[in-house]
Amino acid sequence: MKRAAAAFGTIRVAVAAALLAAGAARADDADEAALRLADAAPEVTHAAAGGRLFVEGAAGRGGGDGFRRLSLDLRYEHALAPGLRAFVANRLDVRSPTPDGADAAINTLKEAYLGWQMSADALLDLGRINLKNGVAAGYNPTDWFRAGAVRSVVSIDPASLRENRQGSVMLRGQRLWPGGSLTALYAPRLARSPDDDGLSLDFGATNGRERGLVAVGETFGGLALQFLVYREAERSTQYGLNLTALANDATVAHIEWSGGRERPSPLMAAAAGSGSADAWRNRLAAGFTWTSPQRLSLTAEYHYNGAGLDTTAWNALRRTPPQRLAHLRAEALATQEAPTRHTLFLHANWQDAFVPRLNLALMHHRDLTDDSRRIWLEARYHAGDIEYAIQWQRGDGSPTSRFGAFGGSPGWQAVLRHYFQ
Repeated sequence: MKRAAAAFGTIRVAVAAALLAAGAARADDADEAALRLADAAPEVTHAAAGGRLFVEGAAGRGGGDGFRRLSLDLRYEHALAPGLRAFVANRLDVRSPTPDGADAAINTLKEAYLGWQMSADALLDLGRINLKNGVAAGYNPTDWFRAGAVRSVVSIDPASLRENRQGSVMLRGQRLWPGGSLTALYAPRLARSPDDDGLSLDFGATNGRERGLVAVGETFGGLALQFLVYREAERSTQYGLNLTALANDATVAHIEWSGGRERPSPLMAAAAGSGSADAWRNRLAAGFTWTSPQRLSLTAEYHYNGAGLDTTAWNALRRTPPQRLAHLRAEALATQEAPTRHTLFLHANWQDAFVPRLNLALMHHRDLTDDSRRIWLEARYHAGDIEYAIQWQRGDGSPTSRFGAFGGSPGWQAVLRHYFQ
């Protein structure tokens, strides 16, 4: 405990240093933009500066059952005084029918914080912030604040999962200098366990432990490098690295890695037939993104989760009662971690495909541990303040494989979204 307290004391000092030193910037400034070239898909701006509101209706079928959904999504930013701003992002999803034991209405307070521009180059943020670390598109080993953050899954697209999740309450300070940046943050423990109430703020899911992070980034021509140190109460320090390199005018290569000593969850330890002792575990996402002049982007990645099950342990788990596999899948969804070791990921996005304002997207996962696959397709048409979309997905593999649960029963949903300004 003394070591943990000392570590958090160091992080608190780093937060203060980041604020008092010359030069700070927000996470979406130039340095962060460079670090996220690989996973930042262009967005369509629908609202004037200050706010954006949309209502979304969806209907479809998944796992052989039909469903309907109505969603309300709000983002609002307001200047309270010179240098002081407030930002709120909230999403409400209402579903019918509802899964057993789940609420029909799920509210996700994605962000709610105050930002203080202390000087021309110093910034302090305080409140609930959806911190999204990482440069990869399909899996982010350095995105430590994702665990427990997803309350309502409206799409399996990784970009949707990162955007439509609740943030963590934290104090964040940032600094920027020519070609580099420093970020330091502290997130306190506010509650011990998640709240199952669909309308709760659910601090237990995102602020169940005291946490801190320090990240330093630097750019060197076409190379962007970020090193991160993450500390969580009662757990060992984790280290991370984000690297992007401009291979040519059309291709960006990226590597995202994290590592540290880690104790497996009871479910993972039981499935692997191992104990609960700490061991060094690595996680990796490596790949590249190629973009054509016709606005077609192709991303290919290899994902490795050192905390996941290898082929022997995974096959042994698949032969046990179905409840154990179901519980492990639920844990993987909550932590946003793959239950297996090796995965290939492909993603394609084509803007203005064939006709203006029509965007096509394709995502393909292949689990190399059990050779199961999942394909997701989307066609989205922008017509002023209205968007029309249809999404389709299918899993192939045995019923006990990672992606084979929906094998033979594809899922789909049609979406209508209306923006208000």
